[in-house]
Order: sequence, then C-alpha cells, then structure tokens
Amino acid sequence: MTRALVRLLILAFLGVAFAPRADADPITIKGLTFSDEMGGLRLLAAWGSGSLEDPLTVVEEIIDTAGAVLLVRGLGPHTGNPIPTNHPAGVALRKIVTNRTQQTWTFFDIELQKVMGTPSDIFDGVSFGQDTQAGRPFTSNRFAQSVSQDEPRDSISFFDGVVEPGETVSLNFIVTATGFVPELIILQRPNRPIASLASPLDGG
Repeated sequence: MTRALVRLLILAFLGVAFAPRADADPITIKGLTFSDEMGGLRLLAAWGSGSLEDPLTVVEEIIDTAGAVLLVRGLGPHTGNPIPTNHPAGVALRKIVTNRTQQTWTFFDIELQKVMGTPSDIFDGVSFGQDTQAGRPFTSNRFAQSVSQDEPRDSISFFDGVVEPGETVSLNFIVTATGFVPELIILQRPNRPIASLASPLDGG
C-alpha cells in the first residue's frame, strides 16, 4: 500500500471531506486555487469554508530544506469574507504540514507576497488581517508562540516548539485583501528566518 493511499484512507476514516489530487494538479475550493507549481512542497488535500470556526485547511508536505512556495489564485471580493474583519476579501487558513526533510524544525516562518521577491507593504492590499484582532493570536499545535509583523513585510514567525522529520504541524492564521488578487504567494521557511534569507524564494 502506497504512502499516499494510506494518507487518504486516514482522512476518510476521520470523516473529512477533501479534494483529492494527482501530483502537480492544483486544488480549487471556495473559489480559490492552490498550487505547488513553484516547488518545495506537495499539496495533498483541502477542505473547509474559510471561517474561523471552519478554516480552509490545506494539507501539504514540505520536501525542500530551502523552503516552499504555495500559490493562491483568485482571492477577491467575489470569494467573500467569512471572517469578522472589514476587508472585502478574507479567509481563515489552517495549514497541516508534514516535515519531509531531514532537518528538525524549531520555528516556522510564513510571508505573503503579491510579486515574487517583493515584500508585501502597507500599500499592496494583502496582509495577515492588518488592523484587526480576528483570529489572533495565530496558533499552532506544536509551536507555543507566534509573532506577526506588517512592516517592512507581512510575516508570521511560529516558534517555541519542535517538529521532527516525519512529524506534522498545524498552523492557523488569516489572510485578507482589499481588492482582487490574481496571484498570492505564501512563502514558507521552516528554520530559515525571513529577515536573513537570501535565496530564489525572495529574489535574493
């Protein structure tokens, strides 16, 4: 029995409705399309409505120690905002991430960008729910603490915990937008601080 089949059987046993996929296929749910085409991770499944009570849950494996890029297409007023903020578009996200690298993770950094290599600033309209306390503090089942910043880039750092190779971590946060966002880039960097990273993931 393959590892992928085992994962799907576990999800089915838990009674979770999910969108199964073949390798390299995007997942579309609630008007949003998620893609792993930029590399570093494998998407496995997605479910949920995007509210705080029922976050849009994305299941993935990170396979590259340099980090990973998750693309989200289609966020905008037409997709709605089921979270309690004043932004025209918004969604509560839960990422369930398995560590398929050979490194132990002691923190996990996430950053939003609209253009690859260009930090998201106060003027680009996307954020982790800037000017609201909805969904905060952002939480994880394996990292006890988190800190977010809006300037000079939109980022969250989860820390005070450990994720060994083969283990899985969940990360809970929100994403908002003031208008239509054709493509949103979510950079994921376990064990690689955002401020000091110099790699193709941020144009360095």
